[in-house]
Amino acid sequence: MPADSDESTGRGPMTPVLYRVEARHQELADTVTIRIAPVTERLTDPEPGQFEMLLAFGVGEIPISISGLGDGGGELEHTIRSVGAVTKALCTSAVGDLIGVRGPYGVGWDLDRATGHDLLIVAGGLGLAPLRPAMLEALANRHRFGRLVLLVGARDPGSLMFVEELERWRGRFDIDVAVTVDAAPPSWRGDVGVVTKLLSRAPVNFGNTTAVVCGPEVMMRFVAAGLADRGVPPGQIRLSMERNMRCAIGHCGHCQLGPEFVCKDGPVFPWDRMEKLMLVRER
Repeated sequence: MPADSDESTGRGPMTPVLYRVEARHQELADTVTIRIAPVTERLTDPEPGQFEMLLAFGVGEIPISISGLGDGGGELEHTIRSVGAVTKALCTSAVGDLIGVRGPYGVGWDLDRATGHDLLIVAGGLGLAPLRPAMLEALANRHRFGRLVLLVGARDPGSLMFVEELERWRGRFDIDVAVTVDAAPPSWRGDVGVVTKLLSRAPVNFGNTTAVVCGPEVMMRFVAAGLADRGVPPGQIRLSMERNMRCAIGHCGHCQLGPEFVCKDGPVFPWDRMEKLMLVRER
């Protein structure tokens, strides 16, 4: 996480840096991936699982997970669902528009800890976006892991994101990909049901597996409990939380959950630190 100020620039932790929208891709009717590039100053490259604060000028600021990196020129990708004024402004931004960016912030997936383990990636809905960098890093360093397994759940076939990438990954021989949906038309040839139903078929050694999980909280609770029941050590089950983050630097206290600050101590936490805290209702 960045220090309280950047000595090289004199920029404080709440001061955004200008980035320009270079490209946008409509993932779903309400979800867009934007690729942004620095205008002058370039922020530190993020680690998979970290997030940034994106500012729509004149509207507001919101934390958004990083869904991909560019080609080394400081470009970043963010996948955003339009659910409010700020996300709507970001989703409707055009190529050439300027946005403010702070970050990167928080604790990432830390895939170094998974070296030598089987790696299980479990995504629910929009949770595939913050998991995408972990998947890409694992593929780029495939030799570091045992079995590599991706399980994806979505509401219906039309809610699946990164469909072309999913198909490419499914075509590889060094990973296993399974996709399920809650409901589907008769033409659907895949699994139907919640993503937890795929756990029993995951071809991993559960006792030597690191799992990274992101999606709705109820889904993450059931997945984490199911993995622990199958023998995955709770400290090797890592979840991404996104509760109530505002300042991103642990000053406002808005995202405090028990002794943890989601923005500063997370957003990625091990299950053994979150199991009881996730029973606390979000304010």
